[in-house]
Amino acid sequence: MDFIPLEKPLVELEMKIAELKNTSATQAIDNSSEISKLEKSLKDKLHDIFDNLTPYQMVQVSRHPRRPNTLELIQYVADSFIECHGDRNFFDDPAIVGGLAQIDGAGYVILGHQKGRGTKENIHRNFGMPRPEGYRKALRLMSLAERMGLPIITFIDTPGAYPGVGAEERGQSEAIGKNIMVMSRLKVPILSFVVGEGGSGGALALGVANVICMLQNSTYSVISPEGCASILFKDSKHADKAANALKLTAQHAQSLGIADQVIPEPLGGAHRDPALLGKVIRDTIKAEVKKLKKLTPHELESHRQEKFLKIGKYTEKGSSSHKKAPKNQSK
Repeated sequence: MDFIPLEKPLVELEMKIAELKNTSATQAIDNSSEISKLEKSLKDKLHDIFDNLTPYQMVQVSRHPRRPNTLELIQYVADSFIECHGDRNFFDDPAIVGGLAQIDGAGYVILGHQKGRGTKENIHRNFGMPRPEGYRKALRLMSLAERMGLPIITFIDTPGAYPGVGAEERGQSEAIGKNIMVMSRLKVPILSFVVGEGGSGGALALGVANVICMLQNSTYSVISPEGCASILFKDSKHADKAANALKLTAQHAQSLGIADQVIPEPLGGAHRDPALLGKVIRDTIKAEVKKLKKLTPHELESHRQEKFLKIGKYTEKGSSSHKKAPKNQSK
């Protein structure tokens, strides 16, 4: 199944449109009027569903099986890309990918979490849950970027770091902690995009950036709604209630000063027009990196550290100075 329960009302309409288009193409029958009416109905239905998503519905969209992953986004964002492999210590973790890229002739290091398509690839990619070797590979690439003076772009999409015994034995917590420490000290521009799930330390290990952008239907949280509900309410069926309490949406993150920018997605989610989304991300990269390059290496480091030290800072009045969360901006 390559759709989520939220999309079930759309499936029948889409199948009917596809059937009519196929009939028009193969039997030379003019179905344009009926197709136009159905496409309008589909657009109206998309607005009805996606213009007012609840936090837990956004979680479902962020996990969509067809949501663009890091390697797919790189195809739309970069003019060329050479993937680099391995942590030079244990093995190459396929849950994190990265390498050298060019955008309009300028060099970058791009890396991110990588989920799979289908069961077989998801098992290979460990469902986007990196082991310590993945974070060490990312650290190797980020250190390379600093030596070469290249901006770093990261794509975040993980339910969290892999919690297996082997990963813990090989230093999972140390690997995450070291990434956070080193990223805070790097002297090149760092721009992070939360494109799907931003799960706990597994996400933060690639997210200590000067600028954090979140896609409209992405999420960022210390724990999944299901995990939170199991702990607080003793039943994962209360995940929708937990999602409301966690304030995990991009709009909440922006209002709390965690995300600097919320990037609108195509109507119905990023998977419906990844090429358009890729263009928006590419333009955002060029614009934000241009601003960051005006800062000296020391200023870039200080800017990043000060940004994260301000997050969650208590004020005398007990209220945040940040703007209220904007409404869902589907178009």
